[in-house]
Amino acid sequence: MVPSLHPRYFTAAHGRKLMHNAPVALVYRSNLGQVNPFSLPYLEHKMTEDWGAILVVDDDADMRELAHDMLKDRGHQVTTAGSGQEALKRLAEEDYAAVLTDLRMKGMEGLELLTQIKRTYPDINVILMTAFGSVETAVEAMKHGASDYLTKPVKKDELVRVIERVVREASLRREVSRLRKEVHKEYSFHHILGKSKPIQAVFDLIRRVADSPTNVLITGESGTGKELVAKAIHYNSDRKDAPFIPVNCAAIPEQLLESELFGHMRGAFTDAKLDKRGLFEEAQKGTLFLDEISELPLMLQAKILRAIQEKEIRRVGATKPISVDVRIIAATNLNLSEEVKNKRFREDLYYRLNVIELKLPPLRERREDIPLLVEAFLKKCGEVRGKEVKGVTEAALAMLMDYAWPGNVRELENVIERAVTLSRGEKISPDDLPPAVQGARGDRRVLDEAAEKALPLDELEKEYIKKILEKSGGNKYQAAHALGIDRKTLYRKLAEIEGKSHPEE
Repeated sequence: MVPSLHPRYFTAAHGRKLMHNAPVALVYRSNLGQVNPFSLPYLEHKMTEDWGAILVVDDDADMRELAHDMLKDRGHQVTTAGSGQEALKRLAEEDYAAVLTDLRMKGMEGLELLTQIKRTYPDINVILMTAFGSVETAVEAMKHGASDYLTKPVKKDELVRVIERVVREASLRREVSRLRKEVHKEYSFHHILGKSKPIQAVFDLIRRVADSPTNVLITGESGTGKELVAKAIHYNSDRKDAPFIPVNCAAIPEQLLESELFGHMRGAFTDAKLDKRGLFEEAQKGTLFLDEISELPLMLQAKILRAIQEKEIRRVGATKPISVDVRIIAATNLNLSEEVKNKRFREDLYYRLNVIELKLPPLRERREDIPLLVEAFLKKCGEVRGKEVKGVTEAALAMLMDYAWPGNVRELENVIERAVTLSRGEKISPDDLPPAVQGARGDRRVLDEAAEKALPLDELEKEYIKKILEKSGGNKYQAAHALGIDRKTLYRKLAEIEGKSHPEE
């Protein structure tokens, strides 16, 4: 038979009694360094990693001592208070997570204590317990913000179950709060690095548009950081506590994309065995980031347009619309106006999305940011691999500065990751860089020397043709292809370089 908390008493592990109507308040708070047996394995590892300290509130000294001893025996740190007023004083001094309190107490009763706790400490869970329970009392307690309500006699396993849930919820809430703070810190321009004028202009525009409900279109080449900018907008806006839902429109098969975006009803198609919320619903009150928006099929473009205009969507197979409050941030590496001209993108949707365009500069247009980015990526990659790399040599940095970076910041990060992996010294050397990056310095040197000597344009052309022919191993066909000219033109230019009147095969 399972022991219970009887209205008259219950017998504790050491044989003592808790008497009728004895009001007890148990307040859990974090105490790092001990193990919480009530938490899930994930919570044990990620959140609590503790039992928790307990505040026992009771207007009877014997009851305080009994509760103190019983909880102490189970490994908790225990503090006591003799009244609701003293409990509030303790709450002001410590950070607690949950309260279990009886409704009937001398002086300040349970409901009053509940009200004051929820007013001052809204994140604290409160559980009410009494021998004089009724439906009306329970409803009243829940209206005042109680997390749960227990009527005596309460079985010990029921009490433990409730306490376990309350501790778990408190742990989850603390973890979510911590993660949100981290995310807010991470995207408050912390990981969007740069001091150049082009990227500072981006930072300024992010600040100006963040709190606006206006849709934003982020444009720029692949690898410039469009999703990172979208997150920065979201986490600096008044929607930061709601979801940020990214979706790559090119990565989801066309036949599944409608269901992913708008959801579906059971039976809408062969495999629709359950109702499913779409990404618009998942992003409610938050932000939906539509990456590679140019890849949307025209049929779905019309539905996206309606969702933006009417602020409602309809699941596949549904007859009733669902209201949605979602901010749309779209991104593309194509010229959408050209896509509109070529009838591959709806003009009306283009104007709905392109209320504010945020154009990201390619890395080659903000070369002064490269040293800053290199330093950040070195630190990041070094920590991941447990390898200390103190910097890059001047020669390696010159190559990184000269390279054109067609893959932009993403390519730079990959290059640094490769270099950290291959590096044998304290600094990244030219040998640690890919051949394409190593070759950039030689190509750039031609221009540097030409500028230093103030060579005429025709002389510069000659030097460049020689360089390309050298790199192609003397193969004139490959050299002509690299130069973007036909072989006949190359032969003529080579003849001019050699001072001959006619080209030779």
